[in-house]
Amino acid sequence: MLMNEIQIALYIIGGSIGLFIGAEGLVIGSSSLAIRLGVSTPDVGLTVVAFATSSPELVVSIKAAIEGNPGIVVGNVVGSNICNIALILGVAAMISPMSVKTQVIKREIPIMIVVSVILLFILLDDTITRVEGVFLVIGIITYIILGYKYSIKERNNKEVIKEFEEIIPKSPYKSWQSIIFILAGLGLLVFGSNLFVDGAVAIAEKFGVSQAVIGLTIVALGTSLPELTTSIVASFKNENDIAIGNAVGSNVFNILSILGISS
Repeated sequence: MLMNEIQIALYIIGGSIGLFIGAEGLVIGSSSLAIRLGVSTPDVGLTVVAFATSSPELVVSIKAAIEGNPGIVVGNVVGSNICNIALILGVAAMISPMSVKTQVIKREIPIMIVVSVILLFILLDDTITRVEGVFLVIGIITYIILGYKYSIKERNNKEVIKEFEEIIPKSPYKSWQSIIFILAGLGLLVFGSNLFVDGAVAIAEKFGVSQAVIGLTIVALGTSLPELTTSIVASFKNENDIAIGNAVGSNVFNILSILGISS
């Protein structure tokens, strides 16, 4: 479908709004439901929230992969990871000096570096095969298990609990309300991803640039809005563990889960 500049802008803006609101709904619903099920606050903050804020990248990448736009998939992941470190942590550090208290996050940073190096080697032949995708998915499952194991040690850390309680509902919604938030969030994510990917592909076609470039720039920035918002709010409250953990966890999730599932 041929679009003019105004249509493309509306698709990108509308898609970004859908992705942002959808991710927020997913964060609220999933964290509230997890607390209802007895999951501790640090566990929710270090796993559920970090993964929920990466949901736009996941939905957009799956949509692009299904439609045969691999350049957007890889560009989205790589560009989002660059945004997480350079833009999101940079802005957060400008607001409040960064210091890390949570041992879990200190352990996750080397994991992020190792996973990034693995991706570099995988992309040496310019292809991510289904077999490599399976190994990446196994990697994210292992990462979740290890993250849960390490977060158990933080359950009695009052300072960490206090930080994460700021972004997690103090009075969890009822289970049926949480499920509505989750379903509505997923629906908006799908709707937003449809608009966003169509707009991104239209930009690539109209201006003659590669899908990878669009993925690295416009798509990456648009899908990183939830992480950016979460980290900025956390920095204003001097909750640096949340800001850093959000960026690091999102980077690992982007590589292992999004590229694994998409491939």
